[in-house]
Amino acid sequence: MNKIGIIAKHHHHDAKPIVEQLVTWLGQHQKEVFLDTDTAELIGAKSGYPKPKIPPMVDLMIVVGGDGTLLSVARLIENRDVPILGVNLGGLGFLTEVTLDEVFLTLEKIFKSEGTPDSRLMIRSEVFRQGERVVSSYSLNDTVISKGVLARMIRLEVSINSQFVTSLRGDGLILATPTGSTAYSLSAGGPIVNPMVEALVFTPICPHTLTNRPIVIPGNATVQVKMTSREDGAMVTFDGQVGFTLRPDDVIEIKAADHKITLIRAPEKNYYGILREKLKWGEG
Repeated sequence: MNKIGIIAKHHHHDAKPIVEQLVTWLGQHQKEVFLDTDTAELIGAKSGYPKPKIPPMVDLMIVVGGDGTLLSVARLIENRDVPILGVNLGGLGFLTEVTLDEVFLTLEKIFKSEGTPDSRLMIRSEVFRQGERVVSSYSLNDTVISKGVLARMIRLEVSINSQFVTSLRGDGLILATPTGSTAYSLSAGGPIVNPMVEALVFTPICPHTLTNRPIVIPGNATVQVKMTSREDGAMVTFDGQVGFTLRPDDVIEIKAADHKITLIRAPEKNYYGILREKLKWGEG
């Protein structure tokens, strides 16, 4: 790994010093560094690149920030075999698990091929309007169909592999990956699923019928959701960052992407240890 990309949450107060240290340290280790435009401006570097141009140029992406920053970078990777190292700037950080104190030791181990790669399932979502695809996006965490800003329920028809499942009335639904099972889906009552499990999590949001419960479905399933509400205003969002306004009779199709994302974990850490730490298990 000789070409390293860095994308930082540039408006965070701790971002500048850690990026400066990273650039200096990587230079001392004969690594070529590629910064996005905002990160380059943050440290006064002479050149930066638009974010989408960086993944094809590098062997490793370092994301400095929180889980939201990492999610946005994961969508940029698309089908490229570029691993991501997430460096946490102090938030909850299920994905950006490496702390500032650990980053340089972790990088040394990565460059010695001692890092632990985690392959994570992504989903691809497409919206069809009158049979024509109008939007498509990848997600590492989840695709969420929600009622929008108005305080009223929406109605959805859900099928899995073209088999009718349910007519859902409520605030919406979440289709999450195992990675996303500890995000919005968990807050809505969904189960925690180990990322090594090839599965998807279907979680209703405040369903009108209380027997509509979260279910875990096979990772190779295709979910079709049809908007049967007659009112406008519902939304579909991808990783909570990219949104699209839905219309009556729109169909959202969600399935596992053809490629996976590789996150690099510090060798001394494991998934269950991270759960204990982040969710405060055993404390009380």
